[in-house]
Formats: sequence, structure tokens, C-alpha cells
Amino acid sequence: MPAASHLLIPYALSPAPGCTQVLPTLDLPMLRALLQHLAPGPALAGTPQSLSMPYERAWAQALGLPSADGRIPWAAWRQVQQGLASGTQAWAFVTPCQWHIGADHVTLGDPAALQLDEAASRALLDILAPWFAEDGITLHYEQPTRWLAHGALFADLPTAALERIIGRDVRHWLPPLASSDAARRLQRLHSEVQMLLYTHPFNAAREAQGLPAVNAFWVHGAGALPADWHTPRAATAAAPTTLTVAEDLRAPALREDWHAWAAAWQQLDAGPLAALHAQMQRGAAVQLTLCGEHGALSFGPARRNWLQRFQSVFRPLRITDLHNTL
Repeated sequence: MPAASHLLIPYALSPAPGCTQVLPTLDLPMLRALLQHLAPGPALAGTPQSLSMPYERAWAQALGLPSADGRIPWAAWRQVQQGLASGTQAWAFVTPCQWHIGADHVTLGDPAALQLDEAASRALLDILAPWFAEDGITLHYEQPTRWLAHGALFADLPTAALERIIGRDVRHWLPPLASSDAARRLQRLHSEVQMLLYTHPFNAAREAQGLPAVNAFWVHGAGALPADWHTPRAATAAAPTTLTVAEDLRAPALREDWHAWAAAWQQLDAGPLAALHAQMQRGAAVQLTLCGEHGALSFGPARRNWLQRFQSVFRPLRITDLHNTL
């Protein structure tokens, strides 16, 4: 029996008007063929206010990770995947960013717009590390716009995905101060970092170069892995050997370039979806998960009665039919 394969596609749909306009023009024959033969399972529902993106929760479930909203331990999982640390320790991602502070809002700008390179990011980390250390947090460089942070403060701290808040008011996404001591300590750290960086020579040098100031940070992917996740049996069961996450649609969707998004869909249809369809024809048990901004839906092999098989031939499910679900 051929090995099973699972293809997960984030940002498969969006409620944005631009997406709605280009959607009817999409011709995706491989997706249509797959949806004709696979049966949908229970939908993974969310809301625009959910801390985690639907694809994150679907991905976490496929990996056997905790998948509660805002509590997916992505940073700890990343450490384990790299063989750098035990996932039972509490980790988080820290992204340096710029908050645009107005009279009645505090908006987070896209960290990519900061144009941080490795040298600047490492210099900034060295500036902030002592302040984080006062709260028992150790910072480690990973990439220019994402550091790793280790500390007990992250053990049970719900955090919002960075994608949820780019261009939005951060105050609606910070952990409520009344929720925990960790939330209050994090809020204080935010204030201290803003004051530190406001007149720091680091930002003066950036201003002289015509670069945006860095005045804040965002914590996401916080938590620790369950202790039993690391046993050989659990690790084998959770290993993503057959899971492929196709992130081709993410960048154009986030910048709302829907023509580029549609072109990326065409490439997915001709590539990974065609490969999945070929595996299905060879007898493999395939699974497809489509994720939008509000929900996710998985399709897999299932026994269907004669009426369902008849309907799938004469009225195959199309991506436009999933708009209310995703």
C-alpha cells in the first residue's frame, strides 16, 4: 500500500473583496478532481478574534501538538526539531517591530518593512537582552525578524499569531492584564522597551540611514510541549514525514495582491495538488486540508453512499462552495 500523504494549504480563501472578485476566474482542475473523490470531515471553526490562525491549529493537530487557541507551542517545537533543547521548557518567538502610536490606536507595522539584517538584529538583541533577563527571559538569535526566547513566563501565556495583528491595533491582542502575573510582567516589559528605544542611538543611526525605527516587540508561539510528546512512540507518531504545508498563498494574501494569489493557486494546482491526485490514483490514502482566515476543512478517503457518489459526479464540490466555511 502506498504511503499516505497530507497536503495542508494556508490562505486557501479570504473574505477580502479582492479575493471574492478573482475567485470565480480560478480554474483548478486538480483541486476539483480531488474534491470530487474525497469526503469532507468536521470543520475546524474559528473567528476573526481567534488568537491562532486556522492553518496553525490544523497544522498543530496534524503534528500532534497542543492546538488550543493561542497556546500552540511553536517555538518549543522549533527547538526540538532543530535538536537544540527540550520542548518541555517554555519557549516563545520574539519579533522586533514598530508600533505606530496614534491618538486612539496602536498599530503594529509589518516587521519586514524594518529591513533588519542579521547585524542590526543581533545588535538590537544585545541591547534588549539585559532587560528581558530581569524577567528570567533569555534571548537567542534565530533570524533578523524572529528571535527565540526561553523563560518560565511563557509556560502558560496565550499569544496572538503575528499575522493576526499586522496592521491592527495591538491593544486588542495583548494578554489581558488581569489574566495572569505573566501578562502583567510582559506589559511592563513592553513599556520599558519602548522607553529604552525611544531615544536610543540604535534608532538614531537607523534614522540617519532612512530606515524605520524599532520601538517594540511581539511575543508569539509561546508554550511548552507535553512531556510525553518526546517519547519515541509519540515522536514517531507526530513526525511530519507525510505532511506537506504549501505556503505559496501566504505572502500574496497578506499583502492582498489577489492576482498574484490566483497565480500562486494555479501553480499549486499544477504542482503539489497534481502530485497528490496522482498518489490518490495509485491507491494512497491522501488527505487535503484547506485553510482560510476563519476556519479549516480537511478532506480524506471515506465511504460514501450511492447518493453522495452520484452527487460528486454531477455536482462536484468547488472551492467557491467553501467560502462560508473558510
